[in-house]
Amino acid sequence: MSTTIPQIDASVVKKWKRYPAYKDSGVEWLGEVPEGWGVIRFKYVARINYGDSLPLDMREDGEFLVFGSNGPVGTHSLPNTLAPALVIGRKGSFGKLNLSDKPCFAIDTTYYIDSKQTRADIRWLFYALSLLGLDAISEDSAVPGLSREFVHEQWLPQIFFDEQQAIASYLDRETAKIDRLISKREQLIELLKEKRVAVISHAVTKGLDPAVEMKDSGVEWLGQIPAHWIVKRLKYACQVNPPKSELANLSTETQVSFLPMELVGEDGVLSLGETRTIEQVREGYTYFRDQDVIVAKITPCFENGEGALCNNLLNSIGFGTTELYVLRAKEGIYPKYIYYLTKSRPFRALGAAMMHGTAGQQRVPDDFVKDFRLGFSSSIEQQAIVDYLDRETAKIDALVNKIREGIEKLKEYRTALISGAVTGKIDVRGEVQ
Repeated sequence: MSTTIPQIDASVVKKWKRYPAYKDSGVEWLGEVPEGWGVIRFKYVARINYGDSLPLDMREDGEFLVFGSNGPVGTHSLPNTLAPALVIGRKGSFGKLNLSDKPCFAIDTTYYIDSKQTRADIRWLFYALSLLGLDAISEDSAVPGLSREFVHEQWLPQIFFDEQQAIASYLDRETAKIDRLISKREQLIELLKEKRVAVISHAVTKGLDPAVEMKDSGVEWLGQIPAHWIVKRLKYACQVNPPKSELANLSTETQVSFLPMELVGEDGVLSLGETRTIEQVREGYTYFRDQDVIVAKITPCFENGEGALCNNLLNSIGFGTTELYVLRAKEGIYPKYIYYLTKSRPFRALGAAMMHGTAGQQRVPDDFVKDFRLGFSSSIEQQAIVDYLDRETAKIDALVNKIREGIEKLKEYRTALISGAVTGKIDVRGEVQ
């Protein structure tokens, strides 16, 4: 079990007020604290309790929130067992913190701290615990989890209750402002993603020339297409899931790239750090090679747009999860044109509507992929469309990345603000009524 509490950079902006005098706390993560503060072990402030069992069929259509390791998982209508409480993930997403200002229920994958069973202000305790990095402190076991005994031994600042309330009120107000800014930027990212899909969808269904003569495609959802385009089923433009027999002449010890689903991004980027030998992956995995397009088939990966045009595979060969379709462009078809086609709104929306299987395990059927119909232009026009989409999507992606960098800076500022207030590096008592 790790016992190293991550260090938080509590550097603060000069405009923040400091306490009159400081002393060494003797606790590494706290550093210097105000002269009038002390330190105290967690177990003398609050005790962590185990969550209770609650059948799955009771986590719905109720009045009270039900919390699991990863946050709210439903509601139930039983009499509440917790007053407003701090819920901490115990297994799975261990260390994840949730603060409920209303009666709630904590299931058996969690710990909880009932507001009636602690001397501390529950909101201040939430902010203090957020600095301990509990999600990085796990007990080494078959199912990694957070050790209650370990948390009980951690040090916290010891301050008067009214000062805890003042710090919590200040942080409630200021973090809410930051969270609103983050939310607005995240909404902007979603709008840009929608624009990206719209740009791709229009280009691969209508082309680039607004003055071109159009004709009826004969496909209801597609409508009109440029008059010189030809409607094809995807299976006539691509080879779907090429056979592994192509590798018959290669040594079984040949090293190839290996791609679990988590290494296939939504943005078309592949993480190519993992490798295997052909012998290790020939059975039970999907085969592809450079210039093949891979597309996730399972929910929610398909809807999220996970897929890529493969390049720079080790020895030009890759293997990955069976939850992938592989599309290999035929003669006269640009591979990246197929890639953009799979990113288009029609392909994603129609494919999602065709999914079948049990809840959480639904997949796009083979027939949808093979029989998907779209207009195809000449190879020269395909290249022009690809070049245009490369330029336009690069602009959008650059803007999205810039916004994400701004979000990360806001999150860092938020953490610094919490750290500064909780550890006493800044004095916020005069900032709240």
